[in-house]
Amino acid sequence: MMNFDGLDAGMGEYSPSLHGTLDAGMEPSMDPHLNPNLLQGVELDPEGLAVTVPEPVHLMEGMFSELHSAVSEVGIPVTATHFDLQEEMLWMGNHRGHATSFFGPTMGRYSSFQAHSTDDIRHIQSLETGVLFLSKSNLKCHTRGGLVMFDYPMEEGADMHSLLMTDNNTLLMGGLQNYVVEVDLNTVQETQKFTVEVPGVAIMRQTSRFFFCGHTSGKVTLRDLRTFKMEHEFDAFSGSLSDFDVHGNLLAACGFSSRGLNGLACDRFLMVYDLRMMRAVTPLQVHVDPLFLRFIPTYTSRLAIISQTGQCQFCEPTGLANMADIFHVNTVGQLLMSFDVSSSKQALAFGDSGGCVHLWSDAPEVSFNDYSRETEFALPCLVDTQLDWNHDLLPLSLIPMPLTSTEPLLSDWPTALATPSPRRAPPVDPEILRTMKTVGFIGYAANPRTRPRNQVPYKIKDVELDYDNYNQVPESPIGRDEEPHLYMVPKKYRKVTIKYSKLGLEDFDFKHYNRTLFAGLEPHIPNAYCNCMIQVLYFLEPIRCLVRNHLCQKEFCLACELGFLFHMLDLSRGDPCQASNFLRAFRTIPEASALGLILADSDEQTGKARLGRLIQSWNRFILTQLHQETQEQEGPQAYRGASSSSLGSSGESAIGKLFGCEVENSSLCRCGKETVRSSLTLLFTMHYPEQNSQEKTIKEYDFAEILKKSICLEQSTQAWCENCEKYQPTVQTRNIRCLPDVLVINCEVNSAKEAEFWKVQAEYAFNKAKQKEAMEPAKPKEPPPMPTEWCLDGEELCSMEGFTFDTRAEDLRHVWIPLTLKMSISKNQGLEICSWPEGEELSSAEEAEGASLYDLVVTVPHILDARTGGNLVAHIKVGETYHQRKEGVTHQQWYLFNDFLIEPIDKAEAAQFDVSWKVPAILYYAKRNYHTKYDLRIKNPIDASVLLTEASLARKQRKSHATFIPLMVSEMPQAGDLVGLDAEFVTLNQEEAELRSDGTKSTIKPSQMSVARITCVRGQGPNEGVPFIDDYISTQEQVVDYLTQYSGIKPGDLDAKISSKHLTTLKSTYLKLRFLIDTGVRFVGHGLQKDFRVINLLILKDQVVDTVYLFHLPRKRMISLRFLAWYFLDLNIQGETHDSIEDARTALQLYRKYLELSRGGGSDEVRKVLKGLYEKGRQFDWKVPETDTGDGQGSPKSAAAVFPSVMGL
Repeated sequence: MMNFDGLDAGMGEYSPSLHGTLDAGMEPSMDPHLNPNLLQGVELDPEGLAVTVPEPVHLMEGMFSELHSAVSEVGIPVTATHFDLQEEMLWMGNHRGHATSFFGPTMGRYSSFQAHSTDDIRHIQSLETGVLFLSKSNLKCHTRGGLVMFDYPMEEGADMHSLLMTDNNTLLMGGLQNYVVEVDLNTVQETQKFTVEVPGVAIMRQTSRFFFCGHTSGKVTLRDLRTFKMEHEFDAFSGSLSDFDVHGNLLAACGFSSRGLNGLACDRFLMVYDLRMMRAVTPLQVHVDPLFLRFIPTYTSRLAIISQTGQCQFCEPTGLANMADIFHVNTVGQLLMSFDVSSSKQALAFGDSGGCVHLWSDAPEVSFNDYSRETEFALPCLVDTQLDWNHDLLPLSLIPMPLTSTEPLLSDWPTALATPSPRRAPPVDPEILRTMKTVGFIGYAANPRTRPRNQVPYKIKDVELDYDNYNQVPESPIGRDEEPHLYMVPKKYRKVTIKYSKLGLEDFDFKHYNRTLFAGLEPHIPNAYCNCMIQVLYFLEPIRCLVRNHLCQKEFCLACELGFLFHMLDLSRGDPCQASNFLRAFRTIPEASALGLILADSDEQTGKARLGRLIQSWNRFILTQLHQETQEQEGPQAYRGASSSSLGSSGESAIGKLFGCEVENSSLCRCGKETVRSSLTLLFTMHYPEQNSQEKTIKEYDFAEILKKSICLEQSTQAWCENCEKYQPTVQTRNIRCLPDVLVINCEVNSAKEAEFWKVQAEYAFNKAKQKEAMEPAKPKEPPPMPTEWCLDGEELCSMEGFTFDTRAEDLRHVWIPLTLKMSISKNQGLEICSWPEGEELSSAEEAEGASLYDLVVTVPHILDARTGGNLVAHIKVGETYHQRKEGVTHQQWYLFNDFLIEPIDKAEAAQFDVSWKVPAILYYAKRNYHTKYDLRIKNPIDASVLLTEASLARKQRKSHATFIPLMVSEMPQAGDLVGLDAEFVTLNQEEAELRSDGTKSTIKPSQMSVARITCVRGQGPNEGVPFIDDYISTQEQVVDYLTQYSGIKPGDLDAKISSKHLTTLKSTYLKLRFLIDTGVRFVGHGLQKDFRVINLLILKDQVVDTVYLFHLPRKRMISLRFLAWYFLDLNIQGETHDSIEDARTALQLYRKYLELSRGGGSDEVRKVLKGLYEKGRQFDWKVPETDTGDGQGSPKSAAAVFPSVMGL
């Protein structure tokens, strides 16, 4: 904090702002010490605000003198003044956070509003669309009329003082902390944080060469415009810095010198520095005590120096100061607190400690900017006394009417009769939505002519909400802007979409949606509606370990693919993963197609799919499928190991142990014949009681009671009776013999009737909880727990709201399901279920009777959102083992998983279902401490046998066509070995894009790629450069583009009937790459990030050497492999088509070249070579010149010439 002891004894106690402060005893009312002369020409309006009465002003041309002064709030110091850079307006902010604007040289009041609730305004900056106000711990943007555009809070402990716009959308903020923050105004997000060596950045300026930072210690530092690193430092004053300014090649500063025990004294010498030689020139002695200074370059580079008492002196920075150039601002005994100069240099503004703003000018017809836009004013209310009574549409409200307090007005209706009842807009015709093309925010579609032109019929009668068709037609994407009071779905529950730029996903900020270390899943892949259930399965530890240990020979095995996906989720540190290979295998399962689980793209995008029913069917399917697949092969076995048993064998799988429940189905015919069958069920479906037509109200039921009736189901149906030898009415009952470890429940809330039942039961439960809370004595609220390590520092996630241990009745609104159930099977084989207090344990007697506690661990709701067609999310109670692996803490916490959005939530929120937008679909209850009886060790099932020789799927492939030599046992890779890698792709679905009105392209959905060829070459040893994998990947999906020019893949290469290539399955090649990654080899290639993404592999950064980034200068274009090979290796590659063997070898050679350059001259030599590369690239327009032996360039060699050992293949 700057010390103002040397200024004025009365100012020493106050330090909230940089340039002076406020007397603590001052009130907003009239200050008794205020000179009455200040208010000459000022009238006070009833609210106590000063309104200036215009007077004729006589100014001498060329000399600065006072034009006007105005009072905002009497006695409240003006801490910031600012001339608007776009309009003819002057802004001021005061010590109490109030902002006021004045229009033009007459200083007419334009707007006045509270910018900050308590803190003083320290800096004001105008933008095209609004005005920024900086306080100690907050940055706010308001429109010029006062509406809030955004509110950006600082980190805890921040003390901001200065603000600097670096371009139209980026600003820097500095203060008394040891860092400067860069903020992007488009996203209102912090983009970078620069640490400063000298804390206390109180003033910032910018030129075309440097950022200038003035520090409270008296130093001025010059910093690089790109990296913000300090380049130079001027030690201007021994005490503290007061102000500085930069113009041309000069920097002038004023400040305070240290006077030993006497504190600080204002230094009358201005320090002037020449920025060409980076040294001080002769200090400039002035006749006032300088507090502010600013260059006012009109004809010369003159300086304006202002003292705290109101004296102002003009002088040249390299000449002597003249006493005749001093004028005095009449502050009537007040002290100047702020100062600004207009962009036109014609006007000066001073703010004083009495709340007054003084406008000085050197011309009577002053303009604040050279080119100002027109200011928008409120329309005046004009009343025409001559009213035409014959006009049908004449509003009678134009007639002024005196208000009387004795009689009520006719329009003053009672509240009961004036309840607003808005009319819902009719849905847009689905045919319009289907054919509509959007450009920006405007949509175009052909008129289907289903309605009369310019007429919209309204159905006034109430239409019952039916959940089956509630989300059939999404609202138009070009509809109203989001209005919080009309949009009931909270933001975190809405469907999230990825915005693609020309860089694809590289510049999309996933961290904005997920501040945890858990991995989300990307939603743009077909059938990604099941992402939430994939997360559910992942966070059940026994399933995670089961599929991680599983490996079989089936090409499309969901358990194998889940194991590969869970491996990526384990490795990820918060970055999202793709389930593309899992969903590819899922689409090939006949049962999934038969059950209607595979959606068409149009159904997903238009919201026609009934996601609630769909995910419940998917839940049943995946458990059954995993049960069958893991039943075939129990325990980790080698990929080419023992043969697996047939489907449906009698062996019990871990899925059966975890979810399975043996049930006894009894059928009783009215003839007395009873048939009993036993079976294994993996989940139960909720059945709700039928309501009699006579009963208008729904009875109250406990959730445990409904669950028991759903599990032990009793229903009447027609069935074949062998005794009667015909179909007879039969009573079917179901009983369970044992309790599962995880109880899975499909909620079956698929219509308005079930939703209403759920809603009414939740209301009953809520009212009961309120009555119970009212009867109990109030307990002292427990303090919130301390934040643990899993909260990221400085993030909103650490707010303790909702993390208290006691549950209040208000938290139980919309909650019907209990967080804990007690379940037991009595001796007479009867099932007993009841709710149980969450934190309590069973007594030893209850445990001896076989009772168990089940905790709610998963809820999957269907989000009804007419704007997007709805989506599915999951609430998951993440266990201690997951937190231990990811964050090193032992902790349990509920999280919301919405594709790649992950947020911690309160346990009460997980059980809340407001069925108007959040409909329950699936519940998982887990037996307490159930996983202790499972073997949770993971042994990697992928071994070296996957690299051994395998047969090709292609019928025509011959040995003579071999393009690779498999690894020998002696050549098995070790950690750190180099492997050259390249992959080629084909397109399964073209990208969906649109042209905006400004001509730019916007990607709606990226093209769906599939890997078609993968090549790995040896990176060292006698056979360096010889491929050991060159697999063409067979695909069963339709290829829309082989991209032959870029991939070298031709139609027929991927067809097993006619291909002559080494054709294999994706799973086989995937296992080879996984083995290499798990071994720890380092892959060398060009553009590997995209390759691994499409192959659907996650690899640590230190295992990838990407030549795209090795030969790249910051903020420059990426260079093609072909150009790099020509420039560094004198090779001519990728002539007609790409060849992955050639590309992988070339990448290896480039890496060797890079190592050679690094060893030869270090990073400086590499940078020098890269600059030469970019110069050559610009010279040739990044195109490899045509081969010509006579041009002095040399004849490029072919890639094969570098590896003669390969020619024997």
